[in-house]
Amino acid sequence: MTEEKIKPVGAEELAKEFKEHSVAEFFKKNKQMLGLYGKVRTLTTVIHEYVSNSLDACEESNILPDIEVKIDELGSEYYEVTVKDNGPGLTEATVGKALGQLLAGTKFHRMMQMRGQQGIGSAGCTMLSQTTTGNPTKVITGTGKSKPISLKISIDPKHNSPKITDLKKIDKEFRGLAIQAKFKDVLYRDSEQGPLEYLRRTAIANPHAQIKFRDPEGKSYNFKRTLNKIPKPPKEVKPHPKGITVDELITLSKYTKSRNVNSFLKKDFDRMGNKGLEEVAKRTSFDLKKDPKQMSWHESEEIVKAFREIDFIAPTLDALSPIGEAQIKGSLESIVHPEFLTVNTRKPQVYAGGFPFQIEIAIAYGGNAGRQISSGEMRMEIMRFANRAPLLFDQGNCAITKAVHSVDWKRYGLRDLETAPLTILVNFISVHIPYTGAGKQAIADEDEVMEEVRLALMQSGRKTGMYISRKRKEKEKQMKREMFYKYIPEVAGALSRITKKNEEKLKNQLEKLVLEKLKLEEAKDAAEMEAEEVKNGSLDEQEKEETKENKKKSKKKKGAEE
Repeated sequence: MTEEKIKPVGAEELAKEFKEHSVAEFFKKNKQMLGLYGKVRTLTTVIHEYVSNSLDACEESNILPDIEVKIDELGSEYYEVTVKDNGPGLTEATVGKALGQLLAGTKFHRMMQMRGQQGIGSAGCTMLSQTTTGNPTKVITGTGKSKPISLKISIDPKHNSPKITDLKKIDKEFRGLAIQAKFKDVLYRDSEQGPLEYLRRTAIANPHAQIKFRDPEGKSYNFKRTLNKIPKPPKEVKPHPKGITVDELITLSKYTKSRNVNSFLKKDFDRMGNKGLEEVAKRTSFDLKKDPKQMSWHESEEIVKAFREIDFIAPTLDALSPIGEAQIKGSLESIVHPEFLTVNTRKPQVYAGGFPFQIEIAIAYGGNAGRQISSGEMRMEIMRFANRAPLLFDQGNCAITKAVHSVDWKRYGLRDLETAPLTILVNFISVHIPYTGAGKQAIADEDEVMEEVRLALMQSGRKTGMYISRKRKEKEKQMKREMFYKYIPEVAGALSRITKKNEEKLKNQLEKLVLEKLKLEEAKDAAEMEAEEVKNGSLDEQEKEETKENKKKSKKKKGAEE
């Protein structure tokens, strides 16, 4: 039996199979990269994308958000989603790009604190509706300056461009955006990762928003606004020299309005002054008066290398807009009703050399804190947020979760963290969220981010531990008091029989002794609590050593990877 000879294939034959693909075609085939996988997860992600865009649009236009979300079941694993807001709306010129073109929008090119970043979300939902049902997405948009318009929108995946049909003007007043889309192969569940929980957490992190929700069974939920004030608008920031790469520098140089490299560096970068320019000039071999558009790769490398060697002032930190301690406290008290609550907004920090970020943290204990599972058992709950947007999925892969589990909670009186009646809320704020993927559900464990979350957890954990300790001691005192008073009559009676003294008098003397003893113990406990509160402002020695050890491990890991 002779072996069949395999005929080699030439480059010309292979070239016939070579095809170009648009970004829409890529994400159509890889929708899991947008977080659109898993039946429950996909439906929640759709709600997340629409609601996040509504909140961002309202805040940028200085409008208190009123958002309505409806989910109707049309068949088995077949739902219609309707989301309506009172925002600025979209113009006829931008509605197609915003909802029917991937990587188009107002977010991707701006260094600014926003919930979305890539300009993929809503257009990704349009594409999902189209690929699972064959139906376009219905849209009504009104800007308040002209008649609102209604239209149907779908995506041409080959060209990553919107296809608009049935466009017409409406003879009624409407300002905002209303989107209605149908989706198959998705599932509604009232679970920790379902749309209701997503909206509940959104309401906690956005107390200025009013959110109404109607589920597929017709049940209505109204998360009322607890703050009649729009958050301080975040500022757009320029890139910091320490966080720039060669490729990014060349890209920026192609779009700058500056006519020479000197003015380009000064105008387009944060913290770049005359002194910085002088230092860059000393470390580069070419004239900085040349046109930045003409810079070569080698010249850009020289500039980035100079950036690494120069000491710059830390990036602008006032561009961040936290929720606020009072606002988080009000939200959690109205929704979680804890018996103890501590909230802490940390000072802004910097990660990856040039990105400002800030951590907000709250620990709620007792009351309705934590989460009940089906068996009636209590489970500790971690609420993760990025720029106020809830992160419900990929919990194990997130820096916040890793930081929570890296803390020794036994030190704070929580012997079994997993079953504690505890809700831990962490909001990560930044002009650039280091997501682990396009699904935007987990934050990468950058060293500076991990350390800052840990420090925030330990600081708040100490206050929680003090409360738990105080509660435990109070319970012990109560038990001791009850025990003493229970046996006083018997002891007084026995002593009276032995000493022949008045039983009632002996009983009063014993009660007086018990009261004095309890008062001494209370004074001692109060002194210990006061000393603990003084100590509370800073980390104890064990925590400091733990922090140093983590930093050493991180540096070793980085060195090994390099």
